[in-house]
Amino acid sequence: MNNQILLNHLRCIPDWPIKGVIFRDVSTLFKNQQCLKLMSDELVNIYKDKGITQIVGIESRGFVMSSAVAYHLNAGVVLCRKPGKLPCETIQESYAKEYGMDTIEIHKDAITEDDVILLHDDLLATGGTMKAACKLVKKFHPKKIYCNFIIELNTEFPNARDSFDPDIEITSLLKF
Repeated sequence: MNNQILLNHLRCIPDWPIKGVIFRDVSTLFKNQQCLKLMSDELVNIYKDKGITQIVGIESRGFVMSSAVAYHLNAGVVLCRKPGKLPCETIQESYAKEYGMDTIEIHKDAITEDDVILLHDDLLATGGTMKAACKLVKKFHPKKIYCNFIIELNTEFPNARDSFDPDIEITSLLKF
């Protein structure tokens, strides 16, 4: 997509959180009504004929678009969170990060075998969090899994997509 309006409103912060990194701050896209509408409309257009029944939002920026798009697709929203944030019984998946291990979890009753899942997060860099989320969702044996990102850093991480299962369709709205 690489819509110029979105690119113009995306805040890029050099040398954060460490020197040499350009942080892509999607909060500036969320607070702008035109950008929020553009992103929502584009995601609805991409997924309107895919039979999506649940959108899994990855903590925490993934929650914003998950809700907006689920409303238009007549789908539910499932929260994928860090441990201890969900009140009922959960299943977990741990994964390696740059500086150690992390874990995500979903309520044990959140997804069924009849569901078609769209996983959504703000950014694809190394893919660690989303790959863990895919593994977690696969434990429920849904009919199909799709993944979407607002931003994909394919220049900095050109092989991130290659590490996903080939049966998972991946889309992103902005590519750098």
